Amino acid sequence: MDEVFKALADGSRRSLLDRLHARNGQTLNELCEGLAMTRQAVTKHLAILEEANLITTIRHGREKLHYLNPVPIHQIGERWIRKFERSKLAALNQLKRQLENGNE
Repeated sequence: MDEVFKALADGSRRSLLDRLHARNGQTLNELCEGLAMTRQAVTKHLAILEEANLITTIRHGREKLHYLNPVPIHQIGERWIRKFERSKLAALNQLKRQLENGNE
């Protein structure tokens, strides 16, 4: 999970993930379009994302297509975000019960 956090720490890599979320299965050339980065820099960022299992690639003829893998991000949500929501939800539930009991 450390690799995922390190990969997500960079804004350029998050931008690439956003682009894949908007349209999955892009080539390197497509991902480079409109970015203020060199092709080599994009390639390095994609390698880091692939090492963190945030993207996968599939060869289609001469092209290499990049796909978003949302599973590691989901795992972060499950492990790190949801457990902090539980206490808030429990507090809201308790408040709801108190308000309902006060109206009886």
